[in-house]
Amino acid sequence: MMKLNRGSIFLIAFLLSTLTSLQSSSSSSSEESNIISRFQQYLQIKTNHPTPNYTQSSQFLISLSKSLSLESQTIELVPGKPIIILKWAGTSPELPSIMLYSHTDVVPAEHDKWVHHPFKAHVDDEGRIYARGSQDMKCVSMQYLEAVRILKSWDFQPKRTVYLVFAPDEEIGGHDGAEKFSLSKDFQDLNVGIVLDEGLASPDEHYRAFYAERSPWWLVIKAVGAPGHGSKLYDNSAMENLLKSIESIRRFRASQFDLIKAGLKAEGDVVSINMAFLKAGTPSPTGFVMNLQPSEAEAGFDIRVPPTADAESLERRIAEEWAPSCRNMSFRLGQFKQKLSVLDASGKPVITKTDSSNPWWALLENAVQESGGKLGKPEIFPASTDARYFRRVGLPAIGFSPMANTPILLHDHNEYLHKDEYLKGIKVYESIIKAYASFDERVKDGTSKDEL
Repeated sequence: MMKLNRGSIFLIAFLLSTLTSLQSSSSSSSEESNIISRFQQYLQIKTNHPTPNYTQSSQFLISLSKSLSLESQTIELVPGKPIIILKWAGTSPELPSIMLYSHTDVVPAEHDKWVHHPFKAHVDDEGRIYARGSQDMKCVSMQYLEAVRILKSWDFQPKRTVYLVFAPDEEIGGHDGAEKFSLSKDFQDLNVGIVLDEGLASPDEHYRAFYAERSPWWLVIKAVGAPGHGSKLYDNSAMENLLKSIESIRRFRASQFDLIKAGLKAEGDVVSINMAFLKAGTPSPTGFVMNLQPSEAEAGFDIRVPPTADAESLERRIAEEWAPSCRNMSFRLGQFKQKLSVLDASGKPVITKTDSSNPWWALLENAVQESGGKLGKPEIFPASTDARYFRRVGLPAIGFSPMANTPILLHDHNEYLHKDEYLKGIKVYESIIKAYASFDERVKDGTSKDEL
């Protein structure tokens, strides 16, 4: 029998350790590759408007649910617009559940403006994943699923039931998706206690979290006046009156923007207004009739109103200053989308609390920190998400997309997310889901959903 000296034993031990480390590294690399591949597959499904392929996205999500042994349910409150509900049953189903919400649709993309095809999910040499939906918000959908996959591999068992919900039509207002769902019996039966929805990328190292959002008011102003020759100067023409309104709106916009530039307010704290269209003139075969002043002119504006704003004052400004009837003007709010209130049924601002009265916020902060991330100051979302519908029925809802050190590219050309940030986000959701699903403080009589 051969005897080994101490040096030989150390060498064998070193080689075995190195081999184990290489095998572990190879296994880790293979799993990361699989995770990125699943993300790419979802991004490649063309759920862009005006004809999102909801059938293919639903089949993909349900196939993933089967691989995770999650219960699945498909409901259609509007034909052809499926809502997918995946269930991870908790050991204490009487406790209010956790809802991880996301939307399946994405906005259109101008292919010729992209450096890589928006539906190929190309990963460049720097590790950036280019695709429509990489930030808004297919990343979050898949991060939920990957985090659940990892937690289940650890044999983690949630106390609270966890629902993963994938809904249509957020990008066109959510009226046939989240709005109808939030008012349905199907939703009530889930007994939801907290909703997580999308947030925004952060250019710095701090993740962003949102407790409220600005409501969209889509305003159309119309001016009328007598038509006249293109050379004639006279008062109260349609175009003159409309231009007066546009200038007044421009000054208001500048005053709000100045507050942001001076660092006095964040983007979500001010009323924003941007012109969306201008419609006037008399068409001709070669363009427009240039020697005819039109009798009608319209302009459309996208207004976003924070829950802290004085909505009544803003409506008076529209009626008295921007579209006064004395200048032959009229206006419509909500021609394309309902003018949404910034207040709930009780007259209070539609917000989710971020103080000690809301344990869900504290749990989020702690979970992000434990995962190695940093959370910035809570914000009002500058645009609109489906979270508003759940807040309006009295539920706390937090907007959160773990994308740090990332330019904000939602709805932009060349939308991308770096694979390393995507993988880090999964770790963050592991921590959040574990904390939320383990939280078992019982509901006291008279407490609100914020205090569950």
